[in-house]
Amino acid sequence: MFEYLGDRLSSAIKNIKGMGKITEDNIDTAIREIRMALLEADVNYEIVKEFTNNVKTKALGLEVSKSLKPEEVFIKLIKDELVSLLGESEDLYVSGNPSVLMLVGLQGSGKTTTAGKLSLFLRKKYNKKPLLVACDIYRPAAITQLKQIGKELNIPVFSKDNATVNEIITDALSYAKENNNDYIIIDTAGRLQLDEKLMDELKSVEDNFKVDEKILVIDSMIGQDAINVIKGFNETLHLTGCILTKMDSTSKGGVALCVRHLTNVPIKFIGDSEKMDGLSLFDAQRMANRILDMGDILSIAEKAEGLMSEDEAKDLSKKMLKGKYDFEDFLNTMKQIKKLGPLENLLKLIPGARKMGLNNVNIDPKEMAHVEAIILSMTPYERRHPEVLKAQRKIRIAKGCGMKVEDVNRLINQFEQMIKMMKSMSNGNMKMPF
Repeated sequence: MFEYLGDRLSSAIKNIKGMGKITEDNIDTAIREIRMALLEADVNYEIVKEFTNNVKTKALGLEVSKSLKPEEVFIKLIKDELVSLLGESEDLYVSGNPSVLMLVGLQGSGKTTTAGKLSLFLRKKYNKKPLLVACDIYRPAAITQLKQIGKELNIPVFSKDNATVNEIITDALSYAKENNNDYIIIDTAGRLQLDEKLMDELKSVEDNFKVDEKILVIDSMIGQDAINVIKGFNETLHLTGCILTKMDSTSKGGVALCVRHLTNVPIKFIGDSEKMDGLSLFDAQRMANRILDMGDILSIAEKAEGLMSEDEAKDLSKKMLKGKYDFEDFLNTMKQIKKLGPLENLLKLIPGARKMGLNNVNIDPKEMAHVEAIILSMTPYERRHPEVLKAQRKIRIAKGCGMKVEDVNRLINQFEQMIKMMKSMSNGNMKMPF
């Protein structure tokens, strides 16, 4: 997500690094690179112009204190402008019982899958009882898909044959009240393009029912065309928000920087993986951190929520901050990580991931098994005291797990680097990833 844009912005910031102060001469080159990076990421030209002008004006007007480096000041300016551009996050608006959420969008945007993701999110995050409502009456495959998703997630799906959309919703509301569903999530029909028939049908739902949220699901890979799609739907429905899907793909991500500024429609969620739990609340601060390779530790924490007790989490955190994290702790952490999905997705959220090459890492599950085998070949004392792992012990460990001594050395070296990074972070000496 945003790898290309982030790398280009990092390159621009390097032009300021090492300078004694920010001047018009040394900032011009950086601004040019930022401008090109944003344009190539499919950010609207007018937005790019405003963004770079704001950064330059604010940078030249700042006095850099002796305790701060010019690049640190400059990156804060960029982050603040990104946050401003992305817009503040907004919670789901709910007032009814049940609350009605209607998902709209073009065919192929990932609307049906997103309906399932949203239902799971509401159940896990807020302990709600959602009901999925199949209203794509033109594509039987869409109804079948929604039913399959509902079965997989153990979430009920309401459908009705030979009925209009309004009739389906009316009966779904009755069903939801009878079964104590907090939310109904309506999966509407999509089209290959905006057309009058589609809009009339959606407008009829808006006119006849109290719809708390009218959310546009949009494929982030369509680039600047997304703005026209948002404006088209918004003119008819007065959207309350949008969900950007496929943000884990090779999309340039520029659409995320344009949505709020050009349409005034807030981004409420992003789809950041193909899995059903791959839906995240949008947060401008955290998104800006990801763009600038500052990581998203909060997202890691949220994913890990519930895997260990509060006391266990506090104890582990203390060990990490003190640099006393050992192989026994690492082994336990690995067991928990396996429950969180692909490790490569988590690595991308670590501060400085792109700089360390972690954003393009593809981890073979077999490698994880090899790491676990090496650690299990250590004695309990060795796992608790990694400093004793000298040559003879390494040879024994390698033989015990059927690996090479080089493999053992590599793991130990990587572990030592990780411990150094933890100590650096705890001492407030973590370098910016530029």
